[in-house]
Amino acid sequence: MIFSWQEILGFMPGLLMGARITVILTFLVMFLGLAWGLALALGRLSRFPMVRLLSRTYVEIIRGTPLLLQLFYVYYVLPFVGIKFEPFTAGTIALSANYAAYLSEVYRAGIQAIDRGQIEASLSLGMSRALLMRRIILPQAIRIILPPIGNYFISLFKDTSLVSIITLRDLMFSGEIMAASTFKDFEIFTTIAAIYLIICFPSSIAVTWLERKLKVGVAQRPGLLSRMRMAWGQTD
Repeated sequence: MIFSWQEILGFMPGLLMGARITVILTFLVMFLGLAWGLALALGRLSRFPMVRLLSRTYVEIIRGTPLLLQLFYVYYVLPFVGIKFEPFTAGTIALSANYAAYLSEVYRAGIQAIDRGQIEASLSLGMSRALLMRRIILPQAIRIILPPIGNYFISLFKDTSLVSIITLRDLMFSGEIMAASTFKDFEIFTTIAAIYLIICFPSSIAVTWLERKLKVGVAQRPGLLSRMRMAWGQTD
């Protein structure tokens, strides 16, 4: 088997167009998943039992069913009840719904990892729960959850290949079409693997660098009581 570099150059424009769709889908889904996941995490920690129940039910249903099934459901099943989406929209909704459930657990673990004494001290200063969450808990929780979020981002980039099953012309689907018409499976799928690796590896390095920078920032910050006073707007 001879690897033809000349043929790869001919495949690259189509594969790069597919890679563009994959990258756009990854960032869009990650943004929606982070926002959606935070809402679910806050719902799981809510003081209202019904909100906790609904949030937990959603998370358990999503985590208990395969992502591929969720893609099929959004794209192929919902049209039977009059809800029809284009492949890109269906892929975005299914992936966002799936990753939001997992990211909500990451958020929840990070929030619950914050020392209870900080919460009590903040409330004793007169902070509202909303201000406490925004100024004290979430900034610290983000530093804790950054590594798993980075890992989910990299996993998401690879999981977007599943949208090829609903005919979205992403990197994987573009390669499948080319391979079916040219029979150059070795060259095409090896190139696809290289493109995924080229994008994922720098992303992993960037997450590691960002995590290190945040740790440095933590060491330079003032003490607990000073942070809470600054968050509340009090001065000595």
